[in-house]
Amino acid sequence: MGNERTRVAFVAAAIAGCIGALAFVGSDVLWLVPLGSAIEHGRLPSSIAYASAPTSHWHDVPAGAELVAWAAYHAFGGVRGLAVAQAGAVAAAFAALAYGLRRRTTDATVLIACALVLVGSLTAVLVVNASLFSFALFPVLLLLLERESGSPSRLILLAVPLIALWGNLHGEVLVGYALLACYLLLDRAFREPWLALGTMVASGLALFANPALWHTPRYYSSVLHTVVAEQRKGLWTPFGFGPLDVIEIIAALALLALVVRGGFPVRRWELVALLGLTAEAVHVARAGPWLLFVLAYPATRSVRLGGALRANVLAIVAVAFAGATVAALVKGPRDPGSSSLAARAAHTGAAVLAEGILGQQVALAGGRIWVDNPLDAFRKEDQQLYLDWLEGRSSGDAALAHASYVVVQPGSDAGKRAARNPRLARIASDRGAALYRVTG
Repeated sequence: MGNERTRVAFVAAAIAGCIGALAFVGSDVLWLVPLGSAIEHGRLPSSIAYASAPTSHWHDVPAGAELVAWAAYHAFGGVRGLAVAQAGAVAAAFAALAYGLRRRTTDATVLIACALVLVGSLTAVLVVNASLFSFALFPVLLLLLERESGSPSRLILLAVPLIALWGNLHGEVLVGYALLACYLLLDRAFREPWLALGTMVASGLALFANPALWHTPRYYSSVLHTVVAEQRKGLWTPFGFGPLDVIEIIAALALLALVVRGGFPVRRWELVALLGLTAEAVHVARAGPWLLFVLAYPATRSVRLGGALRANVLAIVAVAFAGATVAALVKGPRDPGSSSLAARAAHTGAAVLAEGILGQQVALAGGRIWVDNPLDAFRKEDQQLYLDWLEGRSSGDAALAHASYVVVQPGSDAGKRAARNPRLARIASDRGAALYRVTG
């Protein structure tokens, strides 16, 4: 059984990793690299050095993610390194999922369930963001909890270092801790109350095991109270009915159909977790994949579609997709913005007002931006003004007073308004961006 589980895990990892290798770079990842560079040089950031807007007293909780992103960026020649990290995270996620599911069902059932979760998670799989760390670790924690739910042991204590690691990488560790609490309070506490309590307390303390230490709650509060979070925009957009949202609904309904077919074998803690994740996904669409990962376990627990697949067939599929992954990563992702114009703006030495990815490229080139990610580091009035400017509102024109140059995508709201603004003189452009000088 162990070899069978490993084989199907390799296949799921290879297929998912190949899809992840095709991802494009999003607006919430490049900022990790310059901060990671500071850490590599022995300086823990307490402000955003590449920003001209005030950011003092910022608490750097995800320092681990910054260091990993910096290492990947430099090891693989730029944004290709972030694509490598994305492919690795996606592969790890589905290896953990397939390995856990194979304990109770067949290869075919596992691969069908993994395919449904993968298709339903395309919004996360096809965009490289800082959440790639959570995408890798959530299924690992879930694997541990599902194993412990069926065969309780002291291995549950592994949740403590896992939470500590996760807490240094990404803020959605709070979702992981909530999942752990569901299991401990609604399952393990009835068998071993003191062990459950001890694990929960130790894991809670592990959330503080990062460079911010006792300032950690303040960091999470600032993230949850950014302007975009309060206005439910960007990464905080609620669930809608776009094409990918509909695909996610279909995937969830297909998994739910398998749950019903299997006699609804949902454990008490899983049911509470599913209800909580459903509510969260409605409120913040990017939580949808967590729901699918959890739902996959009861969906396959009592369902057996087909039998074990031949080992040589699984090996051929795994090698083929692994080769395709390497080919995709060698080619690398396309320029997510305009590295050439960003570098030109950076070399002026003046403050630059830029859209998300373009601003991060300015920072990578050694320049200064006014406001960009991590948005929680900035004052709320600056966040609001920057958001108004990004959305092309007239109230956002006041942001021009804080910069000497502007870099925008021509087709964006900010780009369209910049093209009509008499205070901006266009000095360069390419397919990805336009560079303006503020003249008045």
